[in-house]
Amino acid sequence: MSKLRVAVVGAGLIGKTHIRRALDSTSVELVAIADPSPAAAELARCAGVACFADHRPMLEEARPQGVVVATPNATHARITVDCLQHGAAVLVEKPIADTLDDGWRICEVARATGLPVLVGHQRRHNPITRKAKAIVRSGALGRPVTATVMCTWLKPRDYFDVEWRRRRGGGPILINLIHDIDLMRHLYGEIESVQALASNGVRRFEVEDSAVVALRFRNGALGTVTVSDTVAAPWNWDLSAGEAERFPRQDIDAHFYSGTEGSLTLPRLQLWRYRQDQGAAQGWHDPLTVERTAVHGGCPYAEQLRHFAAVVAGSEQAVSSALDGFRTLEATLAVTQAAASGQQVVLPQP
Repeated sequence: MSKLRVAVVGAGLIGKTHIRRALDSTSVELVAIADPSPAAAELARCAGVACFADHRPMLEEARPQGVVVATPNATHARITVDCLQHGAAVLVEKPIADTLDDGWRICEVARATGLPVLVGHQRRHNPITRKAKAIVRSGALGRPVTATVMCTWLKPRDYFDVEWRRRRGGGPILINLIHDIDLMRHLYGEIESVQALASNGVRRFEVEDSAVVALRFRNGALGTVTVSDTVAAPWNWDLSAGEAERFPRQDIDAHFYSGTEGSLTLPRLQLWRYRQDQGAAQGWHDPLTVERTAVHGGCPYAEQLRHFAAVVAGSEQAVSSALDGFRTLEATLAVTQAAASGQQVVLPQP
């Protein structure tokens, strides 16, 4: 099968990740980069591809079959719609957009053009997540009851030298917590309602630095999440799952899913259950057994690009579609709304 001709719009931190993976891929061929910075031009020169200051002439001249949109959140809708209207499928980085109106517009244009839009929730492509999904689907947990998630670490001071990271919308809820909410949705299903508290009490920036969230899922399960980027702590997916080489990996868990028959931790994939030979009367006085699954390592970003090519070719169904990304954005923005209002936010029926 011929490679999918792709372009990357945006050559920042995540854009560079996509560019590197595209250059190494056996499924896609990088044909262009669109970014106005001199660093992007040098990156394109080293990669041997064309560089454009704007995505529109890139679409006209390079004519990619697929485009990876890795630009600031507020530009996602405009660029994604332009790409779709030029006949290119899109892999847009999370969040799908920064507002629900823009996110829904992407869904509508994708439906009208018949072209796939995937949202870059790369954790869904991690072998750990795939195994976790299979365990939950198998019924090993019984009826899902609770989910407890930690998303806590310390961002260095120079991270906030970029002004938008100090402004509303640039904090850990929309930048980081959205990944955890997406993973919780992926494993437990749709979220029914949200309650939350947020604080900027440490840094005193306009944006929050910490939040606690309570979720009710439509299957009846309850979830809690603690997020903070201002604490000296290791309990988060980025440090424990080993997806990015720039982070020192910790052998710990950050997600805990519990049901009537068992509990599962992530990313270590520890399944806790009572021994089956103990009979029906089991409880806290009885010993639990633990089974840990070791999965083969893999790069979620590389797998995401392979999957993108397969979806465009029509051989696979999207793991994280535009509508899926919209639902995750809807739940994440509900956290901000609930924290600001002090009221429970009930999400629309999907």
